[in-house]
Amino acid sequence: MTDVRLELLAEKHLPSVAGMFDDEGVLRYTRVPDPVPPGWEHEWLEFYEEGRREGKREAFAVVDGDDGSFLALALAFGIDREGRQLELGYVVAPEARGRGVATRTLELLTDWAFAELDALRIELWISTSNDASKRVAANVGYRHEGTLRSFHFKQGRRDDFEIWSRLASD
Repeated sequence: MTDVRLELLAEKHLPSVAGMFDDEGVLRYTRVPDPVPPGWEHEWLEFYEEGRREGKREAFAVVDGDDGSFLALALAFGIDREGRQLELGYVVAPEARGRGVATRTLELLTDWAFAELDALRIELWISTSNDASKRVAANVGYRHEGTLRSFHFKQGRRDDFEIWSRLASD
């Protein structure tokens, strides 16, 4: 597996982020609009920077520990500081898949949420058809809790989502 690290998502990462928008899996399994409006990566960064200031969202670039190349996104949203819970997400660039990047990303992001946010509960919402992401969740110690039927609506399509969670006590 590649040695990876998290860095705050910044302007310098946006060309790589935009490059992921051509991937069918990224469009299918994320909340990124399809088709992606031109320059949307800039709006998205602004959205996460605003969330960072408000303490409600965070976005990281996942980069190679050796050469600093972009590998993935690691996201925290719906941060409820009072309830000490949040949702996490991760998106691996197509060229970085199959190298353990997703597993290591989720490990780092989970550790960050427990340490920096003092989280008690972390959720992952995963499409029922995204078997790779479910394997990653299981490998990092998340537990499948159930399925929300016809839950996710994106541009005329509905999808069933599974809820996976980890507790600080796990």
